[in-house]
Amino acid sequence: MEKMGLNEIRKKFLDFFESKDHYVRASYPLVPQKDKSLLLINAGMAPLKPYFMGAEVPPSKRMATCQKCIRTGDIENVGKTARHATFFEMLGNFSFGDYFKKESIAWGWEFCTEHLNMPVEKLWVSIYEEDDEAFDIWHDEIGFPKERIVRLGKADNFWEIGTGPCGPCSEIYFDRGPEHGCDSPDCKPGCECDRYVEFWNHVFTQFEKDAEGVYHKLPNPNIDTGMGLERVACIMQDVDTIFEVDTIRHILNGVLDISKKEYGKDEKEDVSIRIVTDHIKAVTFMVSDGILPSNEGRGYVLRRLLRRAARHGKILGIEKSFLTDLVDKVIEAYGGSYTELVEREDYIKKIISLEEEKFQKTIDQGIERLKEYVRQLVLSDDKVLLGQEAFKLYDTYGFPLDLTMEILEEENLKVDIEGFNIEMEKQRERARAARKDMEELGWEKGHQIVIGEEAKSDFVGYNDFSIYTEVLALIKDGELVSEVNEGDKVKIVLEATPLYPEGGGQVGDVGVIHKENAKIEVLDSNKVQMGPDEHIVHTGKVVEGSFKKDENVKVVVDIERRMNTTRNHTATHILHKALKEIVGNHVEQAGSLVTPEKLRFDFTHFEAISKEELSKIEKLVNEQIFEALDVDINNMTIDEAKKAGATALFGEKYGETVRVVKVGEYSMELCGGTHVLNSSEIGMFKILSESGVAAGVRRIEAITGKEVYKYISEMDNRLKGISKSLKSNINDIEIKIDTINDEVKKLQKENEMLKNKLASGSMDEILQSSKEINGINVIAHKISNLDMDSLRNLGDKLKDKLESCLVVLASDKDGKVNLVSMASEDAIKKGVHAGKIIKEVAKITGGGGGGRPNMAQAGGKDPSQIDKALSRVYELVE
Repeated sequence: MEKMGLNEIRKKFLDFFESKDHYVRASYPLVPQKDKSLLLINAGMAPLKPYFMGAEVPPSKRMATCQKCIRTGDIENVGKTARHATFFEMLGNFSFGDYFKKESIAWGWEFCTEHLNMPVEKLWVSIYEEDDEAFDIWHDEIGFPKERIVRLGKADNFWEIGTGPCGPCSEIYFDRGPEHGCDSPDCKPGCECDRYVEFWNHVFTQFEKDAEGVYHKLPNPNIDTGMGLERVACIMQDVDTIFEVDTIRHILNGVLDISKKEYGKDEKEDVSIRIVTDHIKAVTFMVSDGILPSNEGRGYVLRRLLRRAARHGKILGIEKSFLTDLVDKVIEAYGGSYTELVEREDYIKKIISLEEEKFQKTIDQGIERLKEYVRQLVLSDDKVLLGQEAFKLYDTYGFPLDLTMEILEEENLKVDIEGFNIEMEKQRERARAARKDMEELGWEKGHQIVIGEEAKSDFVGYNDFSIYTEVLALIKDGELVSEVNEGDKVKIVLEATPLYPEGGGQVGDVGVIHKENAKIEVLDSNKVQMGPDEHIVHTGKVVEGSFKKDENVKVVVDIERRMNTTRNHTATHILHKALKEIVGNHVEQAGSLVTPEKLRFDFTHFEAISKEELSKIEKLVNEQIFEALDVDINNMTIDEAKKAGATALFGEKYGETVRVVKVGEYSMELCGGTHVLNSSEIGMFKILSESGVAAGVRRIEAITGKEVYKYISEMDNRLKGISKSLKSNINDIEIKIDTINDEVKKLQKENEMLKNKLASGSMDEILQSSKEINGINVIAHKISNLDMDSLRNLGDKLKDKLESCLVVLASDKDGKVNLVSMASEDAIKKGVHAGKIIKEVAKITGGGGGGRPNMAQAGGKDPSQIDKALSRVYELVE
């Protein structure tokens, strides 16, 4: 098998599938374009989800990509192992309702054997255990030997995530040889040893799983394959780790040149060398895709990787800034395939240089401060660094939490993570609005739209719900334009607007912008920083006609949605005060979300609120609503507001002039949101849930107005349905349920007594099943529908009847397996260990357990394996 470079493998793959009429698309950016559920692209199929879900029409029914991916779930293991990486490339070919298993398998085989020239005898495949169609294709059509086709279960060879499209998989493995194996005669794909490397997964998406767990055949099944490029390169270059692959080794050699270290000489240094190698590659690609270092979201991931690389450079003895020198190595290795690296080289180096310089200035101070913390911990014989101190290192010295944890781990110390998270949440609340604005705009990376100070919108929507105004700016596809037409997605800046821009936890308004024969549906409203200025930007779609800059238009708020939101916002103010009264004055708002459907209120508190307290809070809020309190809103100076007793939100920054919202004499807070004129407009308030979201932070979710009416109606209908099912008057439901529960308990007790009696009555039969092995009487018996207590009681009785014995009993109950193992003292002296035996037996039923030499118990998940498991008992004793 000829050695093949990583870049060559990538090109061969894409060229091959282009020859099979696939549309070969360049890698999507690492920043998800249309998927807010993902922070970063982490799989080859992730950018293609809209095509698989049918939400969008793909450019071709056949596609192939080599997708850049970032995964940070195992970042702590990167460098410590040979296989973990943050940045990797995923080769994939995809069919959207076009070809299926036959072609996917045939082309996979053709590429491996004819283009990569892998030895046929080195290849194995796995299929889903029930997928006879895939077996027939591999065996009958490809001619693959059946003894090298392994059937694996759902956990290994069936792809599904909750409900929706799913299906079986077929994976191709490479046999690295017995020297990498476990010496087991049963060693084959699926074994946990390192002999067989899975490198290409073919997912056959042929089912739709519904909420009831039923699988329905898709009329147009899809193909989704994924092949890790670095993993294939390991195979093709006959190396053991991804760090020995040609392109990655090129970067690693750069680390060695700068650090003057020798790879493979010192394991601790090798870990740092691998971390720097991996992270600089990830950082370079992330910056090239427009991600900038920050303390939130994907920017935080970038900063974390960059600073971790810089620190491990210091561990290697590199005192100067060095990361931009390594960028050259990344571009040398990957620039031919990813031209954006070459095109943005200066930009990438500038961003990384500034961040590294910033980090270098603070890291020495931070390390000195951390050393002081460590010294204090050692003196006080403490093992945990306070969360506030860890946050100070993060906030003041730029130490990410994982960096602090990593350094402390070297000293066998830990961090109070919960305390750190409380401090972090306070900071997130302060930054949330601005961060969300920039994320949602999703404009081209590095591109700033500067409209000018004259384009700042005035918000006039506290009292006016429709106005005439002028269009100051139109933005389409991230660019300023002079005109937009029907079908265009647009962002629009107006001279004045009644549409509330998201802020203070309240969602932005929706509505319409229209003129004669033209209409824009506004889907969201936000405050956005563009260049040096902040603007109110409305996001929407032109549904009719066209619009031009400087035109006069009419803007109308969706009144019903606004009023529902407004009710919830005023309710949060009343709730805040009620919490202080019932729970304690220590309660502070720690975040909120106000939507038309519900309100969410986060607050500082150290424990769950009892049902009784929640009832009091709910009652108190409703009392203020029923009192029909006037809501007065006034603008005043911050000093005047504080003297008046207005509540300011902890951590919020306020200008000299503030807006004070007063609900009767009950509540007074600083707030820029929209509110009802009288508390009675809220209608009614109902708490749905109370839960913890972080250490010392609780959350209440509640509804008001029409949503409460809807909730009560639904509850009423459910109660009527329950009373009908119970054949009871609605007022007597509780009595009826208590009666049924008593009857059930009585019957359960009788049932257990009968089962025990039945099991005891079977003792003679069980004793007769005893086998003598090496002077030990061994019983391995299955009894149906016994719980663990009953199984133990029966085991004790059997053990009392026998000398020198081992008793292993199994029972299937409620779809699970109960296992008990007991050994007499003389059997133990002969080497029998009940705990070790039960552990091995339980594995076969998909469970685990253990115990003492004389008695042990275990549980299992698969009752169908009980007979096989019990037969193993005799083998173990022998």
